[in-house]
Amino acid sequence: MKFGTKVIIALALLANLWFVSSCNNGPKRELWLDEVYKDSCFVQDWGIPQINQSVVWTPLTVNGVVYERGIGAHSISRMLYDLGGKAVSVSGLVGDDDNNLYAGKLQFKIIGDKKELWKSGVMQKGDPVKEFNVNLSGIDKVLLLVEECGDGIMYDHADWLNVKFVTRGDITPIPAWPKPVAKEKYILTPEAPETPRINNPLVYGARPGNPFLMTIMVSGNRPMTFEASGLPAGLKLDTSTGFITGKTELRGDFKVLLKAMNEKGVAEKEITLKIGDRIALTPPMGWNSWNCWGLSVDDEKVREAARMMNEKLHAYGWTYVNIDDGWEAAERTKQGELLSNEKFPDFKGLADYIHSLGLKFGIYSSPGPTTCGDYLGSYQHEEIDARTWGRWGVDYLKYDHCGYHAVQKDSEEKTIREPYIVMRDALDKVDRDIVYCVGYGAPNVWNWAREAGGELWRTTRDITDEWNVVTAIGCFQDVCAQATAPGNYNDPDMLVVGKLGKAWREKVHESALTPDEQYSHISLWCILSAPLLIGCDMSDIDDFTLSLLTNNEVIAVNQDPLAAPATKLLTDNGQIWYKKLYDGSYAVGFFQIDPYFILWDQDEAETIQMKTYDFELALKQLGITGKVSVRDLWRQKDLGEYNGEFRTQVPYHGVSFVKITPVE
Repeated sequence: MKFGTKVIIALALLANLWFVSSCNNGPKRELWLDEVYKDSCFVQDWGIPQINQSVVWTPLTVNGVVYERGIGAHSISRMLYDLGGKAVSVSGLVGDDDNNLYAGKLQFKIIGDKKELWKSGVMQKGDPVKEFNVNLSGIDKVLLLVEECGDGIMYDHADWLNVKFVTRGDITPIPAWPKPVAKEKYILTPEAPETPRINNPLVYGARPGNPFLMTIMVSGNRPMTFEASGLPAGLKLDTSTGFITGKTELRGDFKVLLKAMNEKGVAEKEITLKIGDRIALTPPMGWNSWNCWGLSVDDEKVREAARMMNEKLHAYGWTYVNIDDGWEAAERTKQGELLSNEKFPDFKGLADYIHSLGLKFGIYSSPGPTTCGDYLGSYQHEEIDARTWGRWGVDYLKYDHCGYHAVQKDSEEKTIREPYIVMRDALDKVDRDIVYCVGYGAPNVWNWAREAGGELWRTTRDITDEWNVVTAIGCFQDVCAQATAPGNYNDPDMLVVGKLGKAWREKVHESALTPDEQYSHISLWCILSAPLLIGCDMSDIDDFTLSLLTNNEVIAVNQDPLAAPATKLLTDNGQIWYKKLYDGSYAVGFFQIDPYFILWDQDEAETIQMKTYDFELALKQLGITGKVSVRDLWRQKDLGEYNGEFRTQVPYHGVSFVKITPVE
């Protein structure tokens, strides 16, 4: 190479270095977070990030100090920014907002190009702010993340305060997540046989001396006749309907052989009636009015839901027809009795109608003077309300906390628990089995709701039909899993499948969850032994939704009499959840779940959604050392025998749901 050529190349290299250097070492400028925030470029599991105010629209306040600038967020919150490699640093303060009744635990993180750059550690209300100053040199994209820390996403009011970027280029907010690729609905559940198949849980609990109602729940062609042997004295079977009714004063465990017959064949199943102090020995299954109708619920909508449940779902275990908020009259009677409003002209008649179908009737109230929807609550009227509900024939009470805030003295656990005990005592004076749900709004409820008399308790905020919300709610349930036992259940809220709407949007709409996400949703709730309460428009339920709700093997996992706590394992591609079943086998779900629910590269959006993801489970993690048989629960298909490990593939946001049984 000639000397002149070397000089030219050297000069070119120097020029290039100068160009790069001049770009990266240009003038610095400061950009405030509230200046670059864009409300379309975030994913958050409750509410919307707010500019210069808290997530609930109050001044940004931490530990008594008010801040003028910042973003009020709520866990789990994700804000993603394109730095173009030209940012220098980001600095500011973080804290848990004071304008909050309870102290939710949360953590702030700054993630740069998928690597953790800084974290605050666990924080809660009352803690002083924490300061950060993070080097962003060479970082292409930065994620401002707020995580929940083991107590769920309720009351995690997170403030980013006086946050400032120093950069030599632009700071551009970018969508944190793409719209899902449209996928056609697909049905995995095999069609039920024409022959009878009894789907009752293996155990059923009732109290002595109270009205008894249990249906032999069986799929197959109608007409059908029924038999039941071994019933305790006082109970009788209607052989044409399959309804078992009456009262029994006897206590104990009674082995009852159920039998169903049609022109195609005969089915038998032995169950145990446990007559004693415990009810709801398997998680309640049914329908609740809120997710579809909100406060617009009325008598006609409830009757239609009951008719459709009786026709399409009751044979598979779906039993409760529950009216949520919005049924209460504006005033009590002179005697203090609570009345239904004009939307429900005959509440007792409605309950009788639901019972005539072999179904059960549930309602809603609050320990406060008002309910969440600002209707009359049960405050200081607990005993009279319980008597009224007993007279109406109520079988289920959802008792939401939020109305109690107006009279609550403090946020101590003892104070929060107290009104629930009052209502429990009132219900115990009524000669009726009323399943008691300690409802929405009470923090850390799994620590005390059993002692307060609840059969189930809401562990989190209201669910919506968004994947990030479903996973934020469902995937934290390992924290409270040990509270699960027969007759005691963590309630992560209702199933968001089918057509939903009035509570959240103006119009009824198809669930925004993809088909894969809906399979995952139901599978996880079944593994969690969660109550299964749908909230869809029962008058317009399609074949896909019916297939989700009528898979007897999937439902059997939920209704397993052991009600064992679920265990979560983290993997590279998501999570594995499992629980032991009464027969010694295990229900296992392999879930594809993104760790931060963030798409770092929009160009990859379609690719990652069309992929399948590998999962592997060492059987020793289940305590199994020998050979196992594996069955696909959704497809109701045996997959074969395995030794040492089981591998499967899962679609994006989907699930592989199996039963693993040791082979002797």
